[in-house]
Amino acid sequence: MTDPRYKRVVLKLSGESFCRADERGISMDEVVAIARQVQTAAEMGCEIAVVCGGGNILRGAQFMSQGAGIQEATAHYMGMLATVINGLALQDALESLGCQTRLTSAIRMDGVAEPYIRRRARRHLEKGRIVILAAGTGSPFVTTDTAAAQRALELEAEVLLKATRVDGVYSHDPEKNPHAEFYSNLDYSTVLERNLRVMDGTAIAQCMEHNMPILVFNFQKQGNIQRAVNGERVGTLIASRSE
Repeated sequence: MTDPRYKRVVLKLSGESFCRADERGISMDEVVAIARQVQTAAEMGCEIAVVCGGGNILRGAQFMSQGAGIQEATAHYMGMLATVINGLALQDALESLGCQTRLTSAIRMDGVAEPYIRRRARRHLEKGRIVILAAGTGSPFVTTDTAAAQRALELEAEVLLKATRVDGVYSHDPEKNPHAEFYSNLDYSTVLERNLRVMDGTAIAQCMEHNMPILVFNFQKQGNIQRAVNGERVGTLIASRSE
């Protein structure tokens, strides 16, 4: 087996990847399907850390529109806890396939997950364990996209993989506009200037400042995570103009 193109990656999974389309909650069929792809990529020799979203369970923003009497910071913490629930589901799915994993949380909950410590997480990766990174950054007002960018930089990943339900980045939502233009390559500035909603602006800006490439691809196409790790042409690559 040839070595993968990328030796260490951070994979960002949205909360919606844990459930069926247009549903909420957790579908273990969906989670196991993702886990199988992650397992195959790890068996190729790639060190993988996974950042979980939590929108399938709860989005902090939903309380802002309801006037429910919940402070915005509290709503964000609730969303962070939702990512831990998804992390637990992914951990069990991976371990049911025989993978070694570690679930880490940016909010301490020692009975459930290890605290996130950068050096410890790196050591787990070096030992071939799949590291699941939950609870975002541990701070409110920060998205899990930004958490993924930060963790990719901290852990010295070679690329940030952004898994979506569409084939990459388009000029408009391809599920609503069949004439949306697909981009195979973009630079960071273009993503920000055109307000292409692939990740939040803070995450894009962080990656641009530190030249961290972002690969946006459709995780629902079987084998795409392995192809992404192998450096095959899949999805949209966001990088500096010179790459």
